[in-house]
Amino acid sequence: MDYLDIFWLVLMILMLVFELATVGLTTIWVAGGALAALIVALLNGPLWLQIVLFLAVTFVLLWFTRPLAVKYLNSKKMATNYEATKGKEVLVLERVDNMAETGKVRLDGMEWTARSVDNDITFEENEKAFVKDVSGVKLMIVKEKSE
Repeated sequence: MDYLDIFWLVLMILMLVFELATVGLTTIWVAGGALAALIVALLNGPLWLQIVLFLAVTFVLLWFTRPLAVKYLNSKKMATNYEATKGKEVLVLERVDNMAETGKVRLDGMEWTARSVDNDITFEENEKAFVKDVSGVKLMIVKEKSE
């Protein structure tokens, strides 16, 4: 083995170790490119071919397989509390009036401060409403559920 063989081998091992440490799909593609370059180096291929193959394989792996891997690995993503509130029905506990800066609602058994998405619309006690968005710790509510 000469120094280029060792270089590609060390690069590949470092990228694999880094990938195992982070598990973030960040360096596995570079390790694949280093493997391709290592094979060419072991077959005594020229340096330019090693570099071109390293870059090409890294790019191809990154471009074509990363989106599929990310989609597969993130397929079990669950909505956070913030995301899960959107579209849910709430019960107005205290009049929601943006001008008076008042309003409380109940969502899933918890009280939240609430404001109307539209400053001209108020909500009366015991009225039903729907969460449109969350602003800080306030629920932004509307009269009708939006998709």
